[in-house]
Amino acid sequence: MTSEINLLKNDIHKTYVGSNNRLSVYDLKIPQNPKALVIFLHGYKGYKDWGAWNVVEKQFINNNYGFLKFNFSHNGGTVKNPIDFTDLDAFGNNDYTKELYDLNRIITLARNELKLLNLSIPFYLIGHSRGGGIAILQTAKDKSIKKLVTWAAISDIESRFPTGDELEDWKISGVRYVHNARTNQNMPHYYSFYENYIENKDQLNIEYACKNLKVPFLPIHGDMDLAVSISEGIQISKWANVRLEIIKGAEHTFQTKQPWTQNALPYDMKTVVEKTITFFNQGDDNDT
Repeated sequence: MTSEINLLKNDIHKTYVGSNNRLSVYDLKIPQNPKALVIFLHGYKGYKDWGAWNVVEKQFINNNYGFLKFNFSHNGGTVKNPIDFTDLDAFGNNDYTKELYDLNRIITLARNELKLLNLSIPFYLIGHSRGGGIAILQTAKDKSIKKLVTWAAISDIESRFPTGDELEDWKISGVRYVHNARTNQNMPHYYSFYENYIENKDQLNIEYACKNLKVPFLPIHGDMDLAVSISEGIQISKWANVRLEIIKGAEHTFQTKQPWTQNALPYDMKTVVEKTITFFNQGDDNDT
């Protein structure tokens, strides 16, 4: 096992300034002689310490990859309580452009920290679910990202909004709620979420981003995913003209759940991580 170097203060949670100057948390760990820095993006109703993400982090560290995972600034968590969703107002005010802003801040922060250590290594992105869509959008326009992997990524944003009477009701009331069965919370989405999308449709076009990717890309999807259909993974792979890695029998979180109390990964997630690392290992000498 490689020894780890914490790049910042030895706090439990490091902080960064995200969208609207809101503080959020991240972890950054680098092994000796790292091949690259992997930046991990959580999904909708997720956070950096959800489920088995900490075990996933260790797998990459043990394979000589730096690993950075972070909470989006408006995911509903706080610096004092980054687990689950104690700030539903922040959650309600979230939107896709805020998440892109946060990711850009994280990339800049990581670049500065690596510079302090005289490390020149490539950046790779992994995005799960909605985080996969954000990762695709970022990679299409960011030359500092050298490889991309998505896990059960969304292929489209607009289809996730209501239409017709439901959309009109949302506009009139200003808020609609989504029930979180795990936490038993009714989580708000303010109408500004939809307005922000309409105002930024061009930069939030995942199809366009897929067709303009210029780096190695591996989409991974389970064929039993009920949250984000495998049809979305198939569409992404067609747009990007790459092979879709299908995990037979796997659902949206690849057998992981919250909380995750085991030190090992379940078979499906272990398979996903192994395929991701194999993909990252290909041609590393040419990435810098």
